[in-house]
Amino acid sequence: MDEALAVTSADIGRHFHGNVLDMILDSGPMVQFVLLLLLFFSVVSWAIILTKYRLIKKSKRENDMFLDRYMKINKLSEVFPESKKFRYSQIAKVFRAGYTELVKIAGIRKETLPDASTESSWSLEMKGLDNIERALNRACDSETTKLESSLGFLATTGSSCPFIGLFGTVWGIMNAFKGIGVKGSATLAVVAPGISEALIATAAGLAAAIPAVIFYNYYTNKIRTMTVEADSFSSEFLNIVERYYTKSTLR
Repeated sequence: MDEALAVTSADIGRHFHGNVLDMILDSGPMVQFVLLLLLFFSVVSWAIILTKYRLIKKSKRENDMFLDRYMKINKLSEVFPESKKFRYSQIAKVFRAGYTELVKIAGIRKETLPDASTESSWSLEMKGLDNIERALNRACDSETTKLESSLGFLATTGSSCPFIGLFGTVWGIMNAFKGIGVKGSATLAVVAPGISEALIATAAGLAAAIPAVIFYNYYTNKIRTMTVEADSFSSEFLNIVERYYTKSTLR
């Protein structure tokens, strides 16, 4: 009996270790591949999380700074050079797109109005408003797309990594049953390596997925708020153009 216990203890010490790193190294090739794949998803996800955090933080700060300047300056022509100072502000970029289109329409109107009838003048004004609105919408959509870039990877990580980890779990349990079949007994020394593989794969899948899901939802809400702010500014800018520029001679 003592000899059997000694053999079992030696077998456990040789094939199963309590240290997580040792358990990973003692895992089979398939489980190690699963863990490397999950590590890749986790590293890329955290790179995206940190990059997006800095980008959204800078964008939010510069949006507030630009709006403060915008409210203090009366002329749009003076706001335009100021807007170029804000590289990360979505609202500043939307303003530049709208103002650039406004300048084009103003140039066309100055060339056309002296020989244009009242009907053609009104048609030009309506077409100009449509062009400005399209330019503003394109800018809003473009900036939203830039903010949302790479978030799809976080969504993929959050939805797929638990299943990848589950695959490693199933594989580890298969190895545990295989060991039982080979040894002909269900001792701890036989079952422990396969079960440890299964638990490590499960934990790695959840560790990769949980932060990705949390930050995906967090950034999605932040970007939605910033998009609403950009859309509101776009509508306000269009109202200003209609009120002060299309109803009188553009300056």
